[in-house]
Amino acid sequence: MSKALGRGLASLIPDDALALDGASDRAVVRTVPVAEIRPNPEQPREVFHDEALRSLAASLRQHGMLSPIVARRHEGAYILLAGERRLRAAALAGLAEVPVLVREAPTAAEQLELALIENLQREDLDPIEVARGYAKLTADHGLTQDEVALRVGKDRATVANAVRLLRLPEFVRGAVREGRISAGHARAMLPLTHEGDLRRMLVRIVAHGLNVRQVEKLVADAVRTGPSRRAGAAARARALDLAVRTLQDSLRTSVQIKPRQRGGGSIVIEYADAEDFDRLLTRLRA
Repeated sequence: MSKALGRGLASLIPDDALALDGASDRAVVRTVPVAEIRPNPEQPREVFHDEALRSLAASLRQHGMLSPIVARRHEGAYILLAGERRLRAAALAGLAEVPVLVREAPTAAEQLELALIENLQREDLDPIEVARGYAKLTADHGLTQDEVALRVGKDRATVANAVRLLRLPEFVRGAVREGRISAGHARAMLPLTHEGDLRRMLVRIVAHGLNVRQVEKLVADAVRTGPSRRAGAAARARALDLAVRTLQDSLRTSVQIKPRQRGGGSIVIEYADAEDFDRLLTRLRA
């Protein structure tokens, strides 16, 4: 198998990963036109950086593609299984043909596994793409987390911790994908269940360059004291609402109460015209 692949791909993808269900004897390397290769519908990677693609394209123009991509035949064309980054770079470089390791049709789960394995070996996926790939293997293809871990060469805790990131709201996941915070920072934020708390924590992490341990401590403190603070805020809000309704019922006009952060505040009483103003003055003097 390794001889057929060449040192490049064989060093990146384990033999047993490509030989799912003993299919290695049905694979062959051939030269295929780039125009006949279609993207992998199970590709877990969502972002391909233009600068990196241009750099790889320049290398391919000079040296060619030293290790084949992996694809399967489908309705007169080829469906990519692994190597989308290199295929995109080859198209950018203007290559008409590329070497392809052609395999017989695998299952959709095998397609995703191959794409995951290649990207993980190359460390091309961001933590959220990795998490979505693992989740897709479990949700759409019926694998357990133990089975996913075995297929991709990771331990179960790594897979479980990655998938937990998907419980966070999009603005936190986006910060991970953009590199503003690490996956460790994001996991430390998981105990926070209120969006406002998460947004405030994200701002603190980025603004102060907090490490994961510092975030874990801040989150623990917030979880411990948060419910009582929120209960107090809710009680104050109910009291304020009652006061507004009492004044409006008594004065028969619209009333606003505007508390200040440091205590005190203002009460705004609306009147329609001079006659209504006189009515309110009389009512307040009574």
